[in-house]
Amino acid sequence: MVRAHVYVSGRVQGVFFRAKTENNAIRHRVKGWVRNLVDGRVEAIFEGEKRDVDAMIEFCKLGPPGAYVMQLDVTWEDWAGEFTEFKVGYGT
Repeated sequence: MVRAHVYVSGRVQGVFFRAKTENNAIRHRVKGWVRNLVDGRVEAIFEGEKRDVDAMIEFCKLGPPGAYVMQLDVTWEDWAGEFTEFKVGYGT
C-alpha cells in the first residue's frame, strides 16, 4: 500500500477536476481526498495499491476535458491507512 500527496497547477478549477478525481478514485478503490486551494491549484491525497495510485496520478497529468495541467507535483509518503473512503473538499 502506498500514499501520494499531489498538487496540480494550471486550469484545474471550474472544470470538474474534483468530481472526476472522485469518480476515478472510487473506480480504482483509492481512498483519500481532493480539494481546491485558494491559489488556484488542486491538492489531493491518494492511498491504495501502487497500481491504483499510479492510475490516479496518470489521470491528474491530464485531468478532465476542459482542464489544462501545467504542473503536477507528487510526494510519496508513508501509507497511513487513515481513510475509509474518498472525499471531495469544498470551500478550501
